Amino acid sequence: MYSKTTRNIHVTVISVYLDGYSSPSNNHYVWAYRVKIKNSSKEIVRITKRHWQIIDSTGIIREISGIGVVGNQPILKPEEHFEYTSACPLTTPSGIMVGSYTMETNEGIIFKVSIPAFSLDSPHDTIQIN
Repeated sequence: MYSKTTRNIHVTVISVYLDGYSSPSNNHYVWAYRVKIKNSSKEIVRITKRHWQIIDSTGIIREISGIGVVGNQPILKPEEHFEYTSACPLTTPSGIMVGSYTMETNEGIIFKVSIPAFSLDSPHDTIQIN
């Protein structure tokens, strides 16, 4: 589990390799990741955008940005949380994801919340110790 807090907004991520959706012989590897966003601030916030960097094991970076998360722009009152699950395919057996959410308070203050970097590990990756 990976966690990070920005402005009292806690983001926790768990990733799981999906063997049944992956095809290593075709260089196709898939992970699911579950994100929990908890508002521990005293403000009401809305998630307006997301930005991801997905880095495969060769160092290739893919950037993805969009409105909200999983088709929503959830509003979180103090002490509320929002959870969602999504997936990420790669052509390499491992990688890393990291990103941010853009949020807005009821007063119109816009700020970024960091998503912790988390690893995408599969049993098909060969790890060599130097």
